[in-house]
Amino acid sequence: MGKQKTVVCFGAGPAFKGGMSNYNTSLAKSLDTFDDVKVHVVSWLHQYPSIIPREFKDKVSKLNLLDGSDISIKYLLNYNNPLSWTQTAKYIASLKPDQVIIQWSIAIQGLPLGQMISKLKKISDCEVILDMHFVIQKERSKIDEILTKRGIRQADTFIVHALDTYRELQQVYPGRKFHLTEDGERGDGSATPVIKLFHPIYDLYQPDPAFDVGAFKKAHGLKENVFLFFGFIRKYKGLHKAIEAFKLVADQRDDVSFMICGELFWNTLPDGFVAKAKSAVFGLAKKIFLNSSESEQEYNPLNLVSELGLEDKTMVVSEFIPNEDVNKYFQAADSVVLFYSRATPSGIESLSYNFSVPILATRVGHFPETIQEGKNGYMVKENTVAEMAATMIRSLEDPIPPANVDAFKVNLSWERYSQAILRGGGVRGW
Repeated sequence: MGKQKTVVCFGAGPAFKGGMSNYNTSLAKSLDTFDDVKVHVVSWLHQYPSIIPREFKDKVSKLNLLDGSDISIKYLLNYNNPLSWTQTAKYIASLKPDQVIIQWSIAIQGLPLGQMISKLKKISDCEVILDMHFVIQKERSKIDEILTKRGIRQADTFIVHALDTYRELQQVYPGRKFHLTEDGERGDGSATPVIKLFHPIYDLYQPDPAFDVGAFKKAHGLKENVFLFFGFIRKYKGLHKAIEAFKLVADQRDDVSFMICGELFWNTLPDGFVAKAKSAVFGLAKKIFLNSSESEQEYNPLNLVSELGLEDKTMVVSEFIPNEDVNKYFQAADSVVLFYSRATPSGIESLSYNFSVPILATRVGHFPETIQEGKNGYMVKENTVAEMAATMIRSLEDPIPPANVDAFKVNLSWERYSQAILRGGGVRGW
């Protein structure tokens, strides 16, 4: 490493809620640990069209996840202001980056990102890397396909977290040559590099050795064995099935509890005219542009807790969890439930491993790649409530030691992830 390398991490900054913000922040902090690397974070100012009825900013956390680093951050790209799309590209170019790593997580962002990347490629010779958390949208539509192609077509390098994502990339560009690698080696230039790297563990949140798990359980009426659902509540995450499965388990055992921690994805705005107007406009736009009348805005599986008589065995924290409180719920949990109907690499899975908590998951998406049966988790044989309950019981009868999870997560370090990225360097080299 002869000279300093400048890397820009573009994505949601720590002012935003959710996994993408945590991911971009974790990546930036990892890259910042390398002596010869200067890191900048450039973030969205507004990530989505203003008609979307949701609050995306984190207004409750007191802990700034970039504290203690030398990383600069600028909130600039505004989905609703096309002038900012070019302005953002010019600002990134002014930093004279060797590499720009852009987080791709939803097709609707293809419009501003495609324009930003197009401008950036004209005024900078940096390597543009698209970190692909998916390629084909969970809710497929023609417009999603168009926006995806527009948004990612000019990438110099792709990162994928699962073989399924790589295959989706091949589907989107059937005539394009790709070079698949797992160590970051970019090939001879005759094909677009695709680096396959598992989603690293989220180490922004650390266990608190002084945290009294027993006192926490007693204060909240939790039993000896605790299952945890954590994160935004969305229909594809299958919380309704998880609650029904837990009911079957609770009918057989009196030593179990279920913690449900996270906010309803579409219930983050205060009731009022603005929220209702946004919901109406958004629903109409979805029908027109996505050719879909299906909506999860009314999805609320939490009602099942009372309907099934589980109030005394379930702890519900139906709100966004502040950064400084995340550790409590994972330290009190014995396993994390991910009974998804479909899955892209999961930040909750990575967060669980950070706290040495095993996973219970459906056999969908990337889970068969990352979950080793009996070592870091168990997988459901069939996506039914009965099989989910059977898997939960299996985790009680044959619990996975935290040491097993620790041994598995060694391969999921941010250092390894960052090293693979830094092997490239654009036209300037390194």
